[in-house]
Amino acid sequence: MLFRRRSEAARLRQELEFHLEQQVAENVARGMSTEEAHFAAMRRFGNPTLLNEETRITWSWSILERIWRDLGYGLRTLRRAPGFTLLAIAVMALGIGATTSLFTIVRSVLLKPLPFQDPDKLVMVYEHFINSSDTNGYNTVAAGDFYAWRDQMHSFQDMAAWRFYGSILAGENSELPEVVADAAGSWNLFPLLGVQPVVGRTFTPDEDRPDADRVVLLSWSLFQRRFAGDRSIVGKHIRLDSNLYTVIGVLPDWFTYPNPRIQLWLPYASTFKREQLAVYDYHLSYVVARLRNDVSAEAAVKPVRALQYQIHMENLQKPVAEDVLYRPMIDDVVKDGKTPILVLLGAVACMLLIACLNVSNLLVARGAARRKEVAIRGALGGSRFTLIREQMTESLLICLIGGTLGVLLSFWATQWLGHNWKDLPRSDAIHTDGMVLAFSIALVFLCAALAGLLPAISSTGKGLLAMLQDSSRSLGASTSRAGLRRMLLTAEIALTVILLVSAGLLFKSFIHLRTSDLGCLTENVLTMKYGLPEKQYDKPGMVNTFNEAVLERVRRLPGVAAAGLVSTAPGAGYGGDFVFTIPEHPSQGAILDQDALFRTADPGYFNAIGIPLLNGRVFTDHDRLDHASYVIISKQAADKFFPGESPLGKHVTMRFVEDKAETYEIVGVVGDTLHDVGEPLKPTMYFPILMGDFARSSNPTVVVRTAGDPLALSVPVQKEISALDPFLPVYKVLTMQQTIGNATASQSFSATLVLAFAALSLLLAAVGLYGVLSYLVSQRVPEIGIRMALGAQRSEVLRLVLLDGMRPVFIGGLLGSAGAVAAGLLIKSLLYGTRPVDPLVFAGMLASLLFTAIVACAVPSLRACRIEPVQALRTE
Repeated sequence: MLFRRRSEAARLRQELEFHLEQQVAENVARGMSTEEAHFAAMRRFGNPTLLNEETRITWSWSILERIWRDLGYGLRTLRRAPGFTLLAIAVMALGIGATTSLFTIVRSVLLKPLPFQDPDKLVMVYEHFINSSDTNGYNTVAAGDFYAWRDQMHSFQDMAAWRFYGSILAGENSELPEVVADAAGSWNLFPLLGVQPVVGRTFTPDEDRPDADRVVLLSWSLFQRRFAGDRSIVGKHIRLDSNLYTVIGVLPDWFTYPNPRIQLWLPYASTFKREQLAVYDYHLSYVVARLRNDVSAEAAVKPVRALQYQIHMENLQKPVAEDVLYRPMIDDVVKDGKTPILVLLGAVACMLLIACLNVSNLLVARGAARRKEVAIRGALGGSRFTLIREQMTESLLICLIGGTLGVLLSFWATQWLGHNWKDLPRSDAIHTDGMVLAFSIALVFLCAALAGLLPAISSTGKGLLAMLQDSSRSLGASTSRAGLRRMLLTAEIALTVILLVSAGLLFKSFIHLRTSDLGCLTENVLTMKYGLPEKQYDKPGMVNTFNEAVLERVRRLPGVAAAGLVSTAPGAGYGGDFVFTIPEHPSQGAILDQDALFRTADPGYFNAIGIPLLNGRVFTDHDRLDHASYVIISKQAADKFFPGESPLGKHVTMRFVEDKAETYEIVGVVGDTLHDVGEPLKPTMYFPILMGDFARSSNPTVVVRTAGDPLALSVPVQKEISALDPFLPVYKVLTMQQTIGNATASQSFSATLVLAFAALSLLLAAVGLYGVLSYLVSQRVPEIGIRMALGAQRSEVLRLVLLDGMRPVFIGGLLGSAGAVAAGLLIKSLLYGTRPVDPLVFAGMLASLLFTAIVACAVPSLRACRIEPVQALRTE
C-alpha cells in the first residue's frame, strides 16, 4: 500500500464499477429500463466517491496520503499569494535563525560538559574572606593553603593547582623573542583532568619543585604556529626569560583550559620562590579538585573548611581566609558570561514570539480574505478538523521553508558571534551538532503551532455557513476577526516594549561605561609594556638603568609631550594589592580593612598621564634604591584611612617579603583612578619604581602623552626600546581609548545585539499595525461612507481611524511597561550607572514606539479620510 498505491486505487475503481454494473444488470433483468436501472443501482449502492474514500481510509499509510494532499493544497494556496508568502517566510527565517544561533551558543558554552574525564566530578575550591566587602567571595588560593589542603585532607580524590604566568619566549639561540601567556600547573593537574599529551609526556613530581630541571609543555596552537607541527621539538630547548627549558610534550588541540590564550605550561612550584610555597597570604592560585564517588561536594569541602579556619586562627595578623567556597568547574569556566548569554537568548525568544504573532496576524487577514472559500469547502463536506489541518499545513510550510533558511543563516550568524563576541567563554567549543538541528526542527513545529493554530480555529468557527448567505457582508464576523487581530497586535506591542526598554537600559549602561572618567587623560595617550628577564637584570642598578634609559630616549622623540613608567596603567586591570598597617593608627578591625591596590611609578608618571597632585609632592629622582622609602596615596585612600586629618608624614607598613616588614612615609596625595572600567574605585598606593626591586620594577608600562596621533609613535617608541635590548619584546601596545574600548567590548556587543533585535521587533510591530489598520479600514468603508454622507468631516474620520489603530498600542504599551520593569530587575547585574527602572529610558523607548505607531497608522488613516461617500455607498 505504500509503493503500489496507484495500482491498488485503479483496482478499487474497477471493483466499484463492476459491482455497480452488476446491480444495473440485475435491475434490467427485473424489467426496468436502462436509465431507471442505473438510478436505482446508484440509490442502493451509494455515492461511489464516498465509498472510494471510506475504503482508502482503511488502507495502511493513509495518513501519508492525507499529508501529501494537504501539502499539495498548501503549496498551491501559498503560490497564489506570493507577497504574503515571501513576507511570512522572511519573518520566520529571521526569528528561527537568530534563536537557533543563540541556542547553539547556550548549548556549547553553558550546557555542554567540559572535555575532561568525568567533568561533573570536577569542582573549583576557593578561599573565602567572610567579612570582606571588596571581593565576590571567590578568592584565589595561597600556595601554602593548597599544599595544606592536599597533604592533610583526603575528602577529595585529588587536588591540583595552577596559576597564570607570563614569559618572554625565544628560540634556543634567543631568536624571534615574543611575549606569551603561560600557566603553571602542579604535576598532577593533567592526570586529574584526564588529559594526555599528543606528543611526549606531562610533568613528574620531581620536576614540580623550585630547583628542579626546567621543563615546559607546549599548547597545540603554539606547536603549530611557531614550530610548524614538528614533533622533533620534544626533547629540544627553548628560552623563557633567557633561561633554557626542555620541551617535554605537546597538549592536544582541544585543550584550551583555562582560555585559548595560554601558550605554555610550566611546573607549578617552579614559578615560586621556595619560601613563597609555604605562605598563606600570597593569593595567586586556582585549585581544581575531583570528587570521590558517592561523596557530595558539600561533604568533601567541610573538612577543608575546618582546616582553613585553623590556618586562619594561626595567622590572625595576616590576610589569611577563614573559610572555603566551591563551585562546579563548568560554572567557573563560564563565570560572568552566563548572564549576557541568557539575556540575549531571552531577547531572541521575544523576537521569535513577535515574529510568530506577526505571521499569525497575517494569517488572520488572509483567512478573512478566504472566508467564502473555506465556507464552500465546509459546505461540500469538509470537517472542521480537516479545514484546520489544511490551514495548519500552510503555517507549517511557511515555518519549514523559513526554518530551513533560518538554520542556514544561523551557521553564518553563529560563526560571526563566536568571532566577534569578545571574552565569550568556551568560544572554541561552539559548533552546530545534531542536538542543535533537533532543536531547530522542534522550533519549526512549535512556531507553526503558535502562528497557525489560532487563525485556523478562528476562520473555521461557528457561522462558517453564514458567510455564503447574501447578508454575509454584515460586520459580525469581521468584527470578531478584527478583535482577534487587535489582541495579537497588543501582545506584539507589549513584547516589543520589553525588548526596547531592555535594549535602552543596556545601551545607556554601555554609554556610561564608555564615557567613564578614569581619573586621568585618555586622549593622545599611548601605553605599552615590556618585561626584563631576571637572569640578565639581576641587580637593582641594572633595572633602574634600563628603565631610565627608556624614558630618556622616549622623551627625546619628536611629538612626545611627556612620558612616564607605571606598573599598571589606569583601566588596565587589578594589578595586585597588599594589606598594610598604619603605625600611627593601630587597627582594631579585620586585617582586610586596610587593603589597597599596589602600583610603582616614576617621578614623571603623574604629569604624563594627568593625575592631579592634591597634596604634598610626587617622587623625585632622589627617591631611589635605599632612599625609596616613600609612598604616594590616592584621595580615596586618604579619605578612608586618614579621615579628618592630613596623611602627609604618616607611615604605612607592608610585607612584600615574608617576615620582612617595610615602612614607607606618605609624601603625597593624588587623584583617584579606575583600575578597570565598570569597577568601583579602590584605594591605591604608589611606590617609587626606581627602588630597583626586580619583582616590583621589572615589568613596567610605558605611558606616552603625545601632541598628535599616539599610534603614530608606537613604532618609534618600540624601536627605542629595541635599541637598548634587541631581544626584549614589547607587548600590549594600546592607546588609552583602545584600553577603554577593550574593557567595554563585551557590554557594547551585548547592547548592540539587543538593540538590533529590538529594532527588528519594532519594525515587525509597525508592519503588523499597518496591516491591522488597513484591514479595519477596508472593512469599514461602508460605515465611513455613511458617516461622511451624514456630515462627518474628514478630520473626524482621520481622528476616528487613528484612535482605533492606536488603542492596541496604548494597551500593549502599558502591559509591556510592566514587563519591562521585571526585565530591568533581571538584567540589573549587567547595568552600570543605570537604574533598572530609568524614567528617561522608558520615556525614550515608549516615545520611539509611539512615533513608529503613528507613522504606521498614518497611511491607512489618510486613505480612510479620502473615501468618497457616494463611491463607498455604491460599493455597498
